[in-house]
Amino acid sequence: MTAIFITGTGTEVGKTFVAASLIRHLQSMGRSVEAIKPVISGFDPEQLAASDPGVLLQALGFPATLPNVERISPWRFHAALAPDAAARLEGRRIDVDEVITFCQSAIEQRQEILLIEGVGGIMVPLDEQRTILDVMMALKLPLILVAGSYLGTISHTLTALDALFRRDLSVLATIVSETPGSSVPLADTVAAIGRFAQPVIGLPRQTPGPDGKPGSGTLAAFGRIFGSS
Repeated sequence: MTAIFITGTGTEVGKTFVAASLIRHLQSMGRSVEAIKPVISGFDPEQLAASDPGVLLQALGFPATLPNVERISPWRFHAALAPDAAARLEGRRIDVDEVITFCQSAIEQRQEILLIEGVGGIMVPLDEQRTILDVMMALKLPLILVAGSYLGTISHTLTALDALFRRDLSVLATIVSETPGSSVPLADTVAAIGRFAQPVIGLPRQTPGPDGKPGSGTLAAFGRIFGSS
């Protein structure tokens, strides 16, 4: 039994896409999977199915209803800003210790595998002094770092890895999630990052097959971490 924290080099790099793909892959192996995304900004309650927690819920096999979203994402903010700024706009404040406690409770209650998806990049602020990195340091879980394949991602990814390694955090793998419309081939980005850090896995931007199971590209990518189905 294990728990894994999924973080990213920045916002909109594909953390939820990777998390949902990983859920489906593990399920295809017969594994029991749970997932939470404690903090989310840019949340629109009128678009539950398209929201990050909605995508995770559907991958898990649950409907994207507000009660289910509330269960896995207690801290939700409307503005598409850093969580601390989005919270201030609503006259609210994120209690980072409560976020940590929520994650620890989910870890303790998991049946087999728990995925915790972070918010934004590895140092996005949660309050006046702490970032999501402080949550990762408190939990001390193995990490998956998600990066995009856009031009400039190599520097962003290596900088993020350096910050994580300097804090003695364990990185299971760096997953380069293909950025739609990128001028840089996915394989080239993976090869470049792989010269400096391993393992690095490229994840093509593809949707599950008609049976809801992950495609061959997803299976090949995650098979290197969890074995084949």
